[in-house]
Amino acid sequence: MKKFFTIVLLFFITHAVAFRQPLGKNQMEFSSLAFQTNTLIPKQYTCDDKDMSPPLQWKNAPLDTKSFALIVDDPDAPHGTWDHWILFNIPARVHELKENISELPSGTQEGKNSWGKTGYGGPCPPTGTHRYFFKLYALNTTLALKTGATKARLLEVMQNHIIAQCEFIGKYQRQK
Repeated sequence: MKKFFTIVLLFFITHAVAFRQPLGKNQMEFSSLAFQTNTLIPKQYTCDDKDMSPPLQWKNAPLDTKSFALIVDDPDAPHGTWDHWILFNIPARVHELKENISELPSGTQEGKNSWGKTGYGGPCPPTGTHRYFFKLYALNTTLALKTGATKARLLEVMQNHIIAQCEFIGKYQRQK
């Protein structure tokens, strides 16, 4: 009986990392210093001004994260979801993207947005207030994708590699 308890104890000690976060509970946090979730995105991050990327930061990624993927999209676009920014293979050591980032962290690749280009394209809704979803995925691998991959291809390839995900929403309405 003592041998059984010793084995069980060794199992829990050697697998302690797996039990640090409750299974099924997303601990990762994602935000911007420029605006709070469900509030208006400041004009400088939109097509009505400088159209620069906002500062983004995240924390509490799973320990076995190998890379991150970022998708920023607008599900309220008139002809289906509009993709504003697609990044993947962001190294696990990276936990922020600076405002108006011009040089991505080494290894990071860009996907193609709905304008058919790589890079950030800020909110530019034709009418009304739109929601912009900033989605971050922690992956247990780096992805074998080429720069310029579409969001659909990224989602397909990372499907079985997502170990955590989180998001926040910004809103924008153009001034007349």
